[in-house]
Amino acid sequence: MRLGLNNKVFLVTAASGGLGLATARALVDEGAGVLLTSRSQERLDRAVSILGGTQQAIGLAADLSDPHAADLAVKAALDSFGRIDGAFVSAGGPPKGHVAEVSDEQWRASFDSVFLGAMRVVRAIVAVNRAATLGFVLSTSVKVPLTNMALSNGLRPGLGMLVKQLADEIGPDGGRAFGMMPGSIATQRLIDLNKGTPDPDAARAASEAAIPLRRFGQPEEFGRVAAFLMSEAASYVTGCVIPVDGGSLRSL
Repeated sequence: MRLGLNNKVFLVTAASGGLGLATARALVDEGAGVLLTSRSQERLDRAVSILGGTQQAIGLAADLSDPHAADLAVKAALDSFGRIDGAFVSAGGPPKGHVAEVSDEQWRASFDSVFLGAMRVVRAIVAVNRAATLGFVLSTSVKVPLTNMALSNGLRPGLGMLVKQLADEIGPDGGRAFGMMPGSIATQRLIDLNKGTPDPDAARAASEAAIPLRRFGQPEEFGRVAAFLMSEAASYVTGCVIPVDGGSLRSL
């Protein structure tokens, strides 16, 4: 299948590792150019090297909780590649916490990075290209609450609904918007969360036993789905939130 990504250019956030880097790799493998953002320039430099250097990948250190970061990233993409066709928006997952234990400061910090950061990217991209393709890394907490993850349970469903509204708003101009709900993907974040349990091996075995495919997913499996959804091959897919979870989500 030809994905039609050759010479397209996308902003990919939180792209120095994990799902962002896996998606950037899949996009570059299909011929797209990517402008990667992350808070660490050192990690971005490594990511650019992994992607084959600066011909198709450029890194810009930026924190999406900064109100100006999205505009600077879009400008950098336009200056470097001459175009911007969309964005794939990921943000570091918010910390664990019970509803009654999460502080105001944690809510504000997570809202800035997870929610407002995504909306700032939307505004910056749509200002220059209303026919853009906009993908968002969400969570299965869009559909079902996750245990001890109050911040994710509070913020991700709202972003999921805005995906639907955004699709309505940019669709007439040819733009698309979608969300992705990763389940247990073996990123460093998941590995670290697992290590924080009293018995990491038992915790992983219990988690995998609850997944129909009986294993954690690999970042590249997520990245391939993301690249397809960003591509012309998925040109009639918009306004939806799609699980990539090995079948673990128990709702439709």
